[in-house]
Amino acid sequence: MNVSLQNIDKVSALLTVKLEKADYQEKVDKSLKSLRQKAQVPGFRPGMVPMSLVKKMYGKSVIAEEVNKALSEAVYKYIQDNNVSILGEPLPNEDKQPEIDFDTMEEFEFLFDIALAPEFKAEVDAKDKVDYYLIDVTEDMVNNQVKAYTQRNGKYEKVDVYEDKDMLKGLLVELDENGNTKEGGIQVEGAVMMPSYMKNDEQKAIFANAKVNDVLVFNPHTAWEGNAAELSSLLKIDKEEAAEMKSNFSYQVEEVTRFVEGELTQEIFDQVCGKDVVKTEEEFRAKVKEVIANQFVADSDYKFLIDARKMLMEKVGKLEFPDALLKRIMRMNNQDKDEKFVDDNYDKSIEELTWHLIKEQLVKANDIKVEQEDVVNMAKEATRAQFAQYGMMSVPEDLLENYAKEMLKKKESVEGLVNRVVETKLASALKSQVKLNNKTISAEEFNKMFE
Repeated sequence: MNVSLQNIDKVSALLTVKLEKADYQEKVDKSLKSLRQKAQVPGFRPGMVPMSLVKKMYGKSVIAEEVNKALSEAVYKYIQDNNVSILGEPLPNEDKQPEIDFDTMEEFEFLFDIALAPEFKAEVDAKDKVDYYLIDVTEDMVNNQVKAYTQRNGKYEKVDVYEDKDMLKGLLVELDENGNTKEGGIQVEGAVMMPSYMKNDEQKAIFANAKVNDVLVFNPHTAWEGNAAELSSLLKIDKEEAAEMKSNFSYQVEEVTRFVEGELTQEIFDQVCGKDVVKTEEEFRAKVKEVIANQFVADSDYKFLIDARKMLMEKVGKLEFPDALLKRIMRMNNQDKDEKFVDDNYDKSIEELTWHLIKEQLVKANDIKVEQEDVVNMAKEATRAQFAQYGMMSVPEDLLENYAKEMLKKKESVEGLVNRVVETKLASALKSQVKLNNKTISAEEFNKMFE
């Protein structure tokens, strides 16, 4: 066997593999012997089929299979042993490849076009400036989060007088043109409404300061601006009928229910932060602010990597790629797409490939490795962040582990977690090497950067 690489230019090469009979014959013989043991041919007992007949039946396909196996092993062993940095897969040469005939040939020559990665150096130093956005945790953010906790511990209480956002329950009765109860009209007992959700302010005002046993007259169609779904739900009729229902209705208030937020107690402190971690409202608010700030770090690091990527790509400049070869690879990998797909997406794919190569160098230069423990911890962090969205800052370790185990059962989840680990470690490394231009901005300003 002989394998050689000939550089065509800086970013493409021709790989030639020459196979002799000795390179594959032993495995061909072994495969044929195995087939002879299994072959079932009329007139012959199992294992007694003449080898000449077995060769006639299976020889060509076995030779083709073993030659292809030997070829594949030779190509990838050469690439690995010689540290050839290739892009995509080796492609059969379309111009110089000799015709292959497994019936008559014993020696074979295969030629492959190889796309080589461009040579460049990606590095950063203290002269490189990158913006780093520190998201301001405002008192409003803390107040809203604290309010979310107290609301979860709130309760509904019956009151005598309606205020905005209260819930009403009562008897709903359709009226005729004279304002009297319509004969055969709609009546709904125990009809529940929240006037604060009405679209029409004049109709909404009818319920201001309503008391239990008050009888009020309003027009549902006007109140909800003809929203068929809302009217259908309130009047207990189908949407088609509801859309045409424009009658006035009387509403006798039977109950007024108000949601009353819970108070900040040690029980809430313990639920959110863990047993006896904080003792006072001041300590609790400080803890809430700390958690919100920590949640923003991941967002800040994400934006930092975007800006670092832009800086590095400008620093590296435009790289040379074997465009014709890469387009062939792209077409081969997207055979279900139309002919315009490659032309429309090639530039974007080159941009992503450039960043991938830059990131690969930086990961290697900073000796960034991903251990199983890193992936498990990232799964736990992702789980912890999900619970934090629902206000749970203190999540039991066994619950985190169970959720993490479920995430690690899915291949796509594992790949995503590995990428997050790499990017987290890379962001940490780069932040210590470049000059950070720290900027404190509001969450609204930060979010607008991604619109």
